[in-house]
Amino acid sequence: MLRIVQAQRSTSAMSRRSFLLAGAGVAGLGLVDVLRAENAAGVRGSRKSLINVHLDGGAPHMDLTDLKPDAPSEIRGEFLPISTRLPGFQVCELMPQLAGHADRFAFIRSLVGSVGAHDAFQTQSGYDVKDLQSLGGRPAFGSIVSKLQGSPADGAPLFVDLMQGRGLVRNSARPGFLGPAYQPFRPDISHLFQRELEAGMKGELARLGKDHQVRLELNESLSLDRLQSRSDLLSGLDRIKRNVDASGMMTAMDNFHQQAVSILTSGAFADALDFNREPASSVARYSMQSSSSTPALEQYTAEGPESVRKFLLARRMVEAGVRCVSISLSDFDTHSNNFGRMRQLLPILDCGLCSLVADLEERGMLDDVTIVVWGEFGRTPRIDPKTAGRHHWPQVGPCILAGGGMKVGQVIGATDRTASLAVARPVTYKDIFAQLYANLGIDARRTSLTDPQGRPQHLLDQGEPLSELR
Repeated sequence: MLRIVQAQRSTSAMSRRSFLLAGAGVAGLGLVDVLRAENAAGVRGSRKSLINVHLDGGAPHMDLTDLKPDAPSEIRGEFLPISTRLPGFQVCELMPQLAGHADRFAFIRSLVGSVGAHDAFQTQSGYDVKDLQSLGGRPAFGSIVSKLQGSPADGAPLFVDLMQGRGLVRNSARPGFLGPAYQPFRPDISHLFQRELEAGMKGELARLGKDHQVRLELNESLSLDRLQSRSDLLSGLDRIKRNVDASGMMTAMDNFHQQAVSILTSGAFADALDFNREPASSVARYSMQSSSSTPALEQYTAEGPESVRKFLLARRMVEAGVRCVSISLSDFDTHSNNFGRMRQLLPILDCGLCSLVADLEERGMLDDVTIVVWGEFGRTPRIDPKTAGRHHWPQVGPCILAGGGMKVGQVIGATDRTASLAVARPVTYKDIFAQLYANLGIDARRTSLTDPQGRPQHLLDQGEPLSELR
């Protein structure tokens, strides 16, 4: 279903703008503004794309892909390692599909340089959120791709943020100094995946101002019937224009009307949000297999078995023409009950990630789509005896890469005997972004954007693509 919503954002962040949106109750992108900005860029890029999977909260690396079975019990934890298709490389027993398809991935066990912040900004940009803050901050990767490679002829928004939780609350996928024209499209997918915000996150939203909403409501003045024709849509927009203009939330419509309406009424992007248009066999691939060992588990996380389909949604997005799509799996912030949460989260990640890679490969898309899986940081090697949790550990963390024409089937880097420090081939967040940019045909160290003061800012001030992946 295709809908238009009128949603307000924080006055300090967005000058109380209102946006045209696609999806079932949406907040995020000013479509007309984006089309205008894309036209100004004047460049059409290739159709290579990125799927950015955020493990929200910071995943415990020693319980995923860097198990230490010979370490003391207070470090190695409850899970057993299992062998993979890569000689000498083991992963957690909860991820058997990943073990069986390890040759399709590159596993980085030495990700360093985390700023220790509890948001997704570093995994969206490579930078600390404070960098260039006085100028509006650094733009997210997807916003930069929209700026450099966007075109008015694109039939879908280039940057779509499907993160829930921290993605909305902490606005990690932000356009920075590029301005609101390069905001991501941010559909509300709560009708597909329920994600109740924790009390702390709700508090953050409240502190952002009264105009920030946890739940968006459909503007009752526009119904689906009115969207069936272009003239009805424009008429509906005209009816709300008076109120919108009074608050300065919409710029005057111009020759980009036609392109905005074309995207909204073409159906491609809205169809991508509709799983009913996916063959049953494909949906079944992105479904958790029932197991006699799992039904009795207490629900420790906000992610249920249906969360596997976030990966299917990401695939449908890139098929619709989206160049950068971000999804998240929540509740890796395991200060307590680390192992209970992992028993539920890792099978979801295992099924979703491996299904996505196999699906893209069968469709001939894998070389054009880069997948990166990571979080804010790793978790403490030592288990907290009071909470059975692992706490924040910025010293080292995990990252998984696939697709993008990269040389996969390898493990990069190593940690010490307790997974506390990187002892071989440290890789930074900016190194990863240099690789991601390169996969999309962008030399990040030689490409610059002009900041609001008229000065050139290189996409990355540090970092190099990983030579191992060439």
